[in-house]
Amino acid sequence: MSDKKNLGHNRKKDFLNKPVEHIDITSFDSRNIISSMEKMSFVARETANAANIFNEMIKDKDCTVFLTLAGSTSAAGCMDVYRDMVKYNMVDAIVATGASIIDMDFFEALGFKHYQGSQFQDDTELRKNYIDRIYDTYIDEDELQMCDKTICDIADKLEPKTYTSREFIKEIGKYLKTNSKKKGSLIETAYENNVPIFCPAFTDSSAGFGLVIHQEKNPKKHITIDSIREFRELTEIKIKSKGSGLIMIGGGVPKNFIQDTVICAELLGKDVEMHKYAIQITVADSRDGACSSSTLKEASSWGKVDVTKEQMVFAEATSVLPLIASDAYHRGEWKNRSRKNFSKIFG
Repeated sequence: MSDKKNLGHNRKKDFLNKPVEHIDITSFDSRNIISSMEKMSFVARETANAANIFNEMIKDKDCTVFLTLAGSTSAAGCMDVYRDMVKYNMVDAIVATGASIIDMDFFEALGFKHYQGSQFQDDTELRKNYIDRIYDTYIDEDELQMCDKTICDIADKLEPKTYTSREFIKEIGKYLKTNSKKKGSLIETAYENNVPIFCPAFTDSSAGFGLVIHQEKNPKKHITIDSIREFRELTEIKIKSKGSGLIMIGGGVPKNFIQDTVICAELLGKDVEMHKYAIQITVADSRDGACSSSTLKEASSWGKVDVTKEQMVFAEATSVLPLIASDAYHRGEWKNRSRKNFSKIFG
């Protein structure tokens, strides 16, 4: 109960003094843990099944692996997990919320940090100190607004036309090559390895604030985001893929967006298969008819996901994702993959 007491802080620096440290999947070998969990039940066996399916995806040379990100796991310590999945060729394309990519990854690439805090802290006191809270994690709002303004600065220097979120994030990757304070961000690593990043709800993030400021400054000549062309681009990757697999963290728009590429391709008259492999790690419930978008078996009825190699893992992702990713890293199937380089197909 002591955690629930008034923590007694009243200065900003008292709150922001313990940075979140991102877990390194290369520093430990989870293969024995995953093998042991395979002989258990409940979420342990689900996690082991998911790890095995992920390894099958990586081993399948015809499989394009899509990573989808929703929620705040990047802020909570999994940022380097996603970066390493790109670095070690386990992922070919990413679909994410704008917050995961901009408010978390780009934010830290600029030299800012997320901080460990408390979910019991008085939020009125946090607001007085201009601190934003994600459960037990703190963000300096002043720094977040600097992130917004940097997005505006990048946009100000681009040719005024329409961009997909993928194109704009690629420009951010170029910017970070010479301007990042923290090297090895997800955006910069994806840029270096021709892994495209799509954010279908891009403006629901610091990017949105930055682009509003940009358009306000440049009412007649400004950039804008074309989400329709972006859907077409992502569908083009699905069309060019002989097979595909999904590893989905959370649900929501990124999950639905990548699943809908199958339907979109069919409507364009293309003969594509359902996503052959699918893993979703979520704490969402299906009783409200959603599960933050459909369950994987339900998605099969829509012709989106095959049911032969799918696994729902009902767990908070920071607790199981590092085990799955470390297992895949140490099994080493990624060493035998050729990079898909999908960023290059768009010129």
